[in-house]
Amino acid sequence: MKDHPRRYELANELHARPFPALTAPCRAAFLAIKREEDAANRDRSIDRAHLEALLDRFGADHPPPGATHFFGQLGKHKLKWESHTEFVTYTLFSEGVAERPFDGAMFEVFPQDWLAEAPGMRITSALIRVEAETPGDKIAPKLQDWFVPESLAASRVLDDSAVIASDFRIDTHGHVRFAVFAANETGERRVGRIVQRLTEIETYKTMAMLALPRARALSGELGDMDTTLSGLVGELRAGRSQVEETLEGLLTIGSDLETMLARSSFRFGAMEAYEALVQQRISVLREERFGGRQTFAEFMMRRFDPAMRTCRSVQRRMEALAERAKRAGDLLSTRVNVDRSEQNAKLLQSMDERAAAQLRLQKTVEGLSVVAISYYALGLVAALLYPIGVRLGWTKEMVMAAVVIPVVAVVWWAVRQIRKGLER
Repeated sequence: MKDHPRRYELANELHARPFPALTAPCRAAFLAIKREEDAANRDRSIDRAHLEALLDRFGADHPPPGATHFFGQLGKHKLKWESHTEFVTYTLFSEGVAERPFDGAMFEVFPQDWLAEAPGMRITSALIRVEAETPGDKIAPKLQDWFVPESLAASRVLDDSAVIASDFRIDTHGHVRFAVFAANETGERRVGRIVQRLTEIETYKTMAMLALPRARALSGELGDMDTTLSGLVGELRAGRSQVEETLEGLLTIGSDLETMLARSSFRFGAMEAYEALVQQRISVLREERFGGRQTFAEFMMRRFDPAMRTCRSVQRRMEALAERAKRAGDLLSTRVNVDRSEQNAKLLQSMDERAAAQLRLQKTVEGLSVVAISYYALGLVAALLYPIGVRLGWTKEMVMAAVVIPVVAVVWWAVRQIRKGLER
C-alpha cells in the first residue's frame, strides 16, 4: 500500500523535541534570541549558521539539514537548540551545582564574540539550579537568600516530585533565576521535563508580554481617534457638517485604523497563543502550595494576566472603533441618499410642472391648429362646392356657411386621431 509522502515526517514530528534527561544535582543556562523586526519571516539559515559557528568551536557535529532542533555535546556540557516561529533557544546542561548559586559562570561557555554576532537580540535568559532532595525547613532560608521575597513564587509540582521557585526578576548578571529541589525518587526524565517547562514558561511569558508596549502605544492614538470620531458623528447628527469634510475625516480615521489593525494583528494573535502556552505549561505541573508562598499560577494571575487583559482590551477597542467608523460611514451615506432623494423629488416635481405646462401649451396649439387648418380647408371645400351651389341658386357665402361646421368637425377629429396615434 502506498504511503503518503509526508507520513513518516508527520509521525516523527511528534517525537522531534524530546525532554532532556537530568540527574540532580545539576544546573542549566538558557538563552532565547529573537530578531527585533519581522522575526517570523526571518532567514532561518542564518540561525543555523550561527549555531554551527558555535559547534565548530567545540568540534561538535552539525545538525542534519533543515533541522529545527538539535541535542548534542558541547565540551563537557550538553546543548539543546530549538528553532521556533519567532526565536531560537539555546540551553546548556551541566552536572553538579556551583558553590556560589546563580553565579552565571555557565554563560561563559558562550563566547563573547559569538554572542555579539547573534542574528537577533536576547529576549530572555535564565539560570536554573537543580538540587537534590532538601528538607522543607532548609529550602525556605535558601529561597529567602536567593530571591526577592515580595515576588517569590514557590510550589510543589508533579505529585511532590519537586519544589520549584522563582521571583521572575532579572538579576545583576542579566538572567532570571529558577530553583528546583528534586526528590530523590524523581526520575531523570521527570527532572528534565520540569526544567524544560520552566524555560518554556519564561520564554512564552516574555514573548506574550511583547504585546503590552504595543498596546500602550496604541491606546493613546485610539483615544485621539475616539474623540475625533465622536465629534464627526455629533456634527453629522446635528446637520452642521459638510459632506466632503465629514467624508474626508471618516476616510482618514478608517484608513488609520485599518493600518493599526494590520500592523498589530500578528502581535496580538501571537500574544494569545503564547499566553495559552504559559497557562498550559503551568497547569501540567500540577502545583501545590509550598510554605504559604504563592504558586506560579497565582503569580501569573496577579502579574501576568492583567497585562494580557490590557492587550485584549486595546484590541477590542480598536475593533470597536473600526466598527463605529464603519457605522458613521453608513450614516453619512444615508444622509447623502436622503438629500439626494429630496433633490430628486424636487426635480420630479419641477418636471411634472413643466410637463403640465407643455400639455396646456400643446392643447392651446392644438386648438389654434384646428382653427387654422379649418380656415384653409373651408376655403378649399367652398371652392369645390361653389359650382354646385350656383346651380342651386346659392351664393358663395351660403355655400361657406353650409360647410363650415362639417369642415371644422372633420379637422378636429383628424387632429385628435393624429395625437392619439402619437401618444401610442
